[in-house]
Amino acid sequence: MCHAVTGTARLYSDCAGRTLQPVADSHCPVCSQTTLPGKSCANRLCALPVDQRGLSRVDAVAVHSGALRDKIHKLKYDGTYGWAMIFGRLLVGWTESHPERMRGIDQVLGNPTHTGPPAPPAHRSDHGRRLHRGRHRAFPLSPPSAHRLVDGSQTPRSANRNLDDKRAAAAAHAAALTWTGDTGDIRGAAILLVDDVFTSGSQLQQVALRLRTSGAADVRGLVLARVPWSG
Repeated sequence: MCHAVTGTARLYSDCAGRTLQPVADSHCPVCSQTTLPGKSCANRLCALPVDQRGLSRVDAVAVHSGALRDKIHKLKYDGTYGWAMIFGRLLVGWTESHPERMRGIDQVLGNPTHTGPPAPPAHRSDHGRRLHRGRHRAFPLSPPSAHRLVDGSQTPRSANRNLDDKRAAAAAHAAALTWTGDTGDIRGAAILLVDDVFTSGSQLQQVALRLRTSGAADVRGLVLARVPWSG
């Protein structure tokens, strides 16, 4: 059995990874989507130059399928809190197992969710807090009570919407963000932006562009699960 609490994050991540669907060996170097050898990624976001997509790349712990998909849904929409720590440990364990992917990172930020009223279950456990619960020590994190990047207002959800609506919701989300720390912390920084699920990439793209506009030199993404791209 995986030791979610007593074992190290890396031990837990390696153990849990045996039951997760891994990202395919042949995958897009930008968004981790499965690709056929020699074929380009179907996600149009990946064809954009980095100054237009904001993200240099997005890594995923696993594919959005099976038990992982079901448990993410329980946390996001049913408010099943216990999974926040488990997911945090998966993310932290991944960073410890892939030091080459973390090279040069100055700050680790959770893609913020609105926590003010009325906050649905999906917003009760933000991504930055999950990293703290995962016992992330290797990289600088703002404390849960004083996140550097905050969502100041509730914006439309992007789940179960068409691509145009997802893009509009993503733009609204990014526009609502506020950087609360010292502005010097972001200038020239390489930032790892953490989220739970990557589908079209619209929201991470918009947040990354906002960070780049604010002075970040590089923004990379790390997500729990990559949804198979369908068009």
